[in-house]
Amino acid sequence: MDSHAYFLRVQGASDETVRAIAEGRLEDANLSPAERALLDYGKLITEAASRSTHQDVQKLRQAGWTNNQISEAVYVVAMFAFFNRVADAFGVPSQNYLQTGRLTP
Repeated sequence: MDSHAYFLRVQGASDETVRAIAEGRLEDANLSPAERALLDYGKLITEAASRSTHQDVQKLRQAGWTNNQISEAVYVVAMFAFFNRVADAFGVPSQNYLQTGRLTP
């Protein structure tokens, strides 16, 4: 989660938003409906990508996301899954951004 927090900050998210997301308090994360829809879809494809349906993608389009943005989101989710597995396999230690308060790049 630390790298996710770091990259959220790089993209302009506040410390409060980062902490709310990290703690699973999405209702406190000040997300727009479109952002929440994309986050929910990211969770779906992280946990069970094969369950993603045309209807799931259509919900994202209805929320205002373009096909290119949806594709990019899928690639980012897949990339982080890959990086996390490689880091875990090699025992790369966490940078502890959340614990040390170093959320700002």
